[in-house]
Amino acid sequence: QPQVVQSGGGLVQSGGSLTLSCTAQGFTLNEALIGWFRQDPGSSREGVACISDIEGSSYYVRSVEGRFTVSRDYAKNAVHLQMNNLKPEDTSLYVCAVEPQALCSRNFMYLRYDYWSQGTQVTVAS
Repeated sequence: QPQVVQSGGGLVQSGGSLTLSCTAQGFTLNEALIGWFRQDPGSSREGVACISDIEGSSYYVRSVEGRFTVSRDYAKNAVHLQMNNLKPEDTSLYVCAVEPQALCSRNFMYLRYDYWSQGTQVTVAS
């Protein structure tokens, strides 16, 4: 059964760093669009960043640009979200989503994704 398994997250002090990983099982992430999102209870889902092999595209929303980095791990069929200089407002449930063979662009948060991870909580203490 194809699925995406997420790991990482936890509690960190403001200014600290965390890495989230999403590993695909049962299918390849080659040429796939991987989007990272975050969502708080009662709020709409917010797109954070994306990456795709197609045109080597990546995109970050302004609130995380320069602090977050998405990278691919082809050997592990995974994608990582490195989060540096974390702020209390970054506290949220983070999830990743996969859409095969799609371009990463500023509209990534509006696309329909085939696979979603279970999500992990990131809490940044002030």
